[in-house]
Amino acid sequence: MKATQSALLLWGVLLAAPPLAAGPLPPPSGEVILTVSGAIGLTNVDDEARLDAHMLAALPRERLTTHTSVTDGPQTFEGFLARDLLAALQAKGETVTARALNDYLTEIPAADFERYDVMLADTMNGERLTRRDKGPLWIVYPRDAHAELQDIRYDYRWVWQLRQLEIE
Repeated sequence: MKATQSALLLWGVLLAAPPLAAGPLPPPSGEVILTVSGAIGLTNVDDEARLDAHMLAALPRERLTTHTSVTDGPQTFEGFLARDLLAALQAKGETVTARALNDYLTEIPAADFERYDVMLADTMNGERLTRRDKGPLWIVYPRDAHAELQDIRYDYRWVWQLRQLEIE
């Protein structure tokens, strides 16, 4: 079995299994797309979870159509729910600090991820998000499904070009 297949198999087992004691994740076999640090139970490099596209693809996929404050009309996003990622990494914290490639950062209450289906989107309207167009990951709230999400304070939490989450 190739190393990539082994990593995917192990990641799939970790996602499907009940919470485990703190332990290692397989190392990324490709370019790191997202780094998660802080209060997490599963890590793979220097007390962080460094995740490549194959590891992220093992999370359950979701689809969401909603308006954004920076595009015209409703957009259809695909990706995975933030709460699924945090559960898989055994994250325990009240605040998630999201950092973009340009070092923009914002604090997001972890409760948002339980209350709403907040997505880490990797596609919009069927097209993969690239660094030139808000990718590789964009935090997307289900804005149309909840009137309170139309408030500007939530707009600041839509981090595009997401590269890191720190759990506190």
